[in-house]
Amino acid sequence: MAKVQVIRRPERFLSDDARVIARFFNVGDDRRARAVIARVLALDEPKVHELYQRVMEEFAHRHRRLEGPLERHFGYIRHLVENPDDLTHERRMLIGSYFTMEYAIESAALFNPSIVPHPDQAGVGHGSLRFIMSLRATGEGHVSSIVFRTGIISADGSIDFDPPSRFCAKLLVRPDRNYDKKLFFLKLIEMAAYNDAARVILEKLPESFSIGHLMQAVNDIRQWEKKPASFNDTAESMLWLARSNYQLHLPPDTDPSEIVIFPVSDNESRGIEDARLTRFTEDDGQVSYIGTYTAYNGFRILPQIFETRNFLDFEVHTLNGKYVQNKGMALFPRRIDGMYHMLSRIDGENLYLMRSDNIHFWNDCDKLQGPAYPWEFVQIGNCGPPIETPVGWLVLTHGVGPMRQYCIGCSLLDLADPGRVIGHLPEPLIVPLESERDGYVPNVVYSCGAMIHGDQLVIPYAMSDSATSVASVKVSELLNELTTQSPSCPLPVVNNRRKQRPRQKSA
Repeated sequence: MAKVQVIRRPERFLSDDARVIARFFNVGDDRRARAVIARVLALDEPKVHELYQRVMEEFAHRHRRLEGPLERHFGYIRHLVENPDDLTHERRMLIGSYFTMEYAIESAALFNPSIVPHPDQAGVGHGSLRFIMSLRATGEGHVSSIVFRTGIISADGSIDFDPPSRFCAKLLVRPDRNYDKKLFFLKLIEMAAYNDAARVILEKLPESFSIGHLMQAVNDIRQWEKKPASFNDTAESMLWLARSNYQLHLPPDTDPSEIVIFPVSDNESRGIEDARLTRFTEDDGQVSYIGTYTAYNGFRILPQIFETRNFLDFEVHTLNGKYVQNKGMALFPRRIDGMYHMLSRIDGENLYLMRSDNIHFWNDCDKLQGPAYPWEFVQIGNCGPPIETPVGWLVLTHGVGPMRQYCIGCSLLDLADPGRVIGHLPEPLIVPLESERDGYVPNVVYSCGAMIHGDQLVIPYAMSDSATSVASVKVSELLNELTTQSPSCPLPVVNNRRKQRPRQKSA
């Protein structure tokens, strides 16, 4: 263990089977779906009323607005219903209930937290700070989503967590999402999907277009006798790209603890993993909250980002570029010399620094740091976005050692030149205690982001991929340890001081 004193808090977040969302239930192919619908249509109205009332009595109290999902799920299969508009409201809702299932979002685990200051600090006492924390929630089938908790850190460093709502609210995709044609064009090039067919489709679109515009353009060209080569494949790629970049929203009265960012696009079909939250400040002072996360579709992983200002309206984007690979991307909280900077673990073994003048595209990367000490011989990566201090960028790292034990360490990057590592603890800050070793993935402590309040570095961390707790260290002690390491202890760094490259025009 490092010489810095680590204080472990008693609070623990455990998974709660009672927190459920209403998901669409796919009963099978169209034949089976029609058979289910036919059985409900054969019921008389009194029976429909009785069954619908029973559904509401048994399930409505478990959801804030159950009729919304029932109506929405009926909408997914209404094309299989003859004269759907002639049905009564209760019969539509009852049919919807047969295509709805409850999903316990955190029944398996609640872990890998990241913490930032809350955008609303109204009513917080002097010296205290309200925070919002993201967590990875995992349920049946090991499908992961992102959930949130809130609380207050007082002036003396004590932490009070707000009790979570008993409801969960899955964010809904906005149907009126607009796309910037120039950015869409650049993404198609990165995908190697720009060709004559894509050019023809884009020519029919306005500078700002919706997915409806895109579908209309595709359908119009599909009617041509002489379509461009590879039209169908190109059209599918463009529609896939549009569906992978979307907007989510919640009603304004939603408590943050109710928010569930659940997989929406094909990229995310098997889960959304390990969000790393950054409170990002633009040069003009505007603040947004950006989360980098890993989308998983069962076959490959894909780094993506979401952005929000209020934790009610979210924009989700794919990331592009030859260095958008692997897991663990973490965005710096501001630009440096006009460039975005991001930490990543491209090869799964070393820590890298990426730079870009466009947050959506990453084609500039250098190795930053490699494994050097026994507790990190297998790999080194980040445990969240860098934190700015007067003497450098503080980076929590994770290291994997013998018996695949994960520990949390710390590095310090030069403030003006983050490609230069100026300190790295030779011993980890946090190692799994005996009481933290057992879980879904044993012998792991892991964080996706910490926060400084006063002289306290607040580190929420997961224990063996099963539960979450919080630790804290004094920033002054930590920085002193990082800047006064013994010269006899080799610094495991790769220093990449480079000339400033000319900026490319942003899309």
